[in-house]
Amino acid sequence: MKIIKLTTYRVPPRWMLLKIETDEGIVGWGEPVIEGRARTVEAAVHEMTPFLIGQDPGRINDLWQAMYRGGFYRGGAILMSAIAGIDQALWDIKGKLLGVPVYDLLGGRVRDKMKMYSWVGGDRPSDVIAGIRKLRAVGIDTFKMNGTEEMRMLDSARAVDQAVGRIAEIREAFGNEIEFGIDFHGRVAAPMAKVLLRALEPYRPLFVEEPVLAEQAEYYPRLAESTSIPLAAGERMYSRFEFKRVLEQGGLAILQPDLSHAGGITECVKIAAMAEAYDVAVAPHCPLGPVALAACLHLDFVSHNAVLQEQSMGIHYNQGAELLDYVKNKDDFRMEGGYIAALTKPGLGVEVDEERVIEASKNAPDWRNPLWRHEDGSVAEW
Repeated sequence: MKIIKLTTYRVPPRWMLLKIETDEGIVGWGEPVIEGRARTVEAAVHEMTPFLIGQDPGRINDLWQAMYRGGFYRGGAILMSAIAGIDQALWDIKGKLLGVPVYDLLGGRVRDKMKMYSWVGGDRPSDVIAGIRKLRAVGIDTFKMNGTEEMRMLDSARAVDQAVGRIAEIREAFGNEIEFGIDFHGRVAAPMAKVLLRALEPYRPLFVEEPVLAEQAEYYPRLAESTSIPLAAGERMYSRFEFKRVLEQGGLAILQPDLSHAGGITECVKIAAMAEAYDVAVAPHCPLGPVALAACLHLDFVSHNAVLQEQSMGIHYNQGAELLDYVKNKDDFRMEGGYIAALTKPGLGVEVDEERVIEASKNAPDWRNPLWRHEDGSVAEW
């Protein structure tokens, strides 16, 4: 079997799907994208074609190494996202060829179902309680929300009280009926992170995500020593080499690699195994589309330390399409009691509605995150 063609489709709301075709008619799907940089990743995917066309798609490890090492410059959000989507599609092909789900190729399942969580609220947290009530009605009991709006490097007691007050209202409304993580989203600089973490402790969030930016990872162990709240990060780390340094330094209780950003299934299985050696949990980042979610689930089903899975159903970014709009086998992704059962179809287990993908790609928007500024005019972290 040989790879003969790669085709990319940018589709609403902010996703990109990749189709890899073979000379034997078996097709694999992947999801290579950086939110807001889809065209850049698309170019990187097609720059990888000399490593792929005419090659055996079953030699995933060799192809991965060729793409990673063969261009001299490596790593980073764009190149690793391109590799990630290609890697997903190669695993999809291999599973379809052998007639088994990808998790069987990785040694088999360690669990029968995976605990999911849902986003509530938007970029500026509001109406979170109403959003939780709506999702509780369909059996979801674990959530994540943005913790703050803009926050200056040294901010006011009022700003802290506003952020903490929203969390207090949630705990008062639902008690211990639900669990929730709080995403600082890199908006909080080190001088304020310790203040916010200490103020949030009485409300016992499940975790705080990106308490500071990944480039300030040296603060993770310092912050962990100052709080009992588990700290999580990883969506803006792109290889096992970045995760290696964070694990060595300590501080994180949960790693959140994104299987569409951090080299795909091949790389993230290694990252999860490294985390397990450090007694650190894994909760893959995935505010993306169905192929990305399926890839995450296959990692979850073979990783003993996988504890939670993010998914984008109803997320505020989904303008123009929803998670399962491009999927034919929607029932396989049905949540029951807040869990998704193991996908059973060969490969990644996603039957892509190609006609709908092609049609949607004709008018795909170029999604961009907003540019925020502080009151003094300086750029704020979004």
